[in-house]
Amino acid sequence: MQDSLSKAFHEDGAVLVKGLLNQEQLARCEQAYDWALLNHGPHATRMFAGTTQQSHVDNANPLAKERLEALVAGLPLGELFARVWGSKNVWYFAEEVFLKAGGQGSRTLWHQDTSYLPWAGNHWGNAWISFDAVPKSNALEIVRGSHRGPRYDGTTFTDPDDPTLPLHGNGALPRLPDIEAERKANPEAFDILSWATEPGDVVLLHPGSLHGGAPVDASFPRRRTFVFRFFGDDATFQPLPAHSDAGYPQQGVLFTEELEPLSAGAPFRHPTFRKVV
Repeated sequence: MQDSLSKAFHEDGAVLVKGLLNQEQLARCEQAYDWALLNHGPHATRMFAGTTQQSHVDNANPLAKERLEALVAGLPLGELFARVWGSKNVWYFAEEVFLKAGGQGSRTLWHQDTSYLPWAGNHWGNAWISFDAVPKSNALEIVRGSHRGPRYDGTTFTDPDDPTLPLHGNGALPRLPDIEAERKANPEAFDILSWATEPGDVVLLHPGSLHGGAPVDASFPRRRTFVFRFFGDDATFQPLPAHSDAGYPQQGVLFTEELEPLSAGAPFRHPTFRKVV
């Protein structure tokens, strides 16, 4: 089974692992998630704030760093990524917190995490954990194989009517395709991966994959998701475009000072990232 997981992850960019977390592990994750919602970090945002499409997102909260490092050290995620990647070492990067609630909220716009973070290589992975049973119609969607390139410009996430509005601009990266518009014209335009999940299931996602979706609606009014991000031996630093229209430093907005000494193509390493394998 491990070989099939590894093959699927490397070829498709995402894979579902059923029942990875037991009840005790899931309860510890949920407790940490609840704490994170009440103790926002400096990178917390509300996408589309003030509209019915708003959602809460937080990344790499320094207030949560020690407790989350201790949490992930006791979860089977590091060992799983080591086997899936074939990596001798695994490091924990940081968390991402998602909350959509209220029974109305459109899909998260299609994007790649690598448009916002200076990552390259095969050994990157997001462990996507939801605390409720998620129907497929409300689940995360991934374009199969899109982690192999190209790296697109990110969307600004500021205009729900323009889902490809460039983040960096200046033509430094190709503009995102309007995936939803193309799917409306041709439902087979993209090869989409998506799974219904139960508590304890984990979706492993390469952050270079085009992904989005996971809306809420009247039948599924709340989605609570914790994402833990990891990297391994084949993880390198790929700077973001210089002179970004968004004012992004080439190191990104997370751990900017720690990553400043790295040059393009250098191994992605810094003592701030806890080694878990």
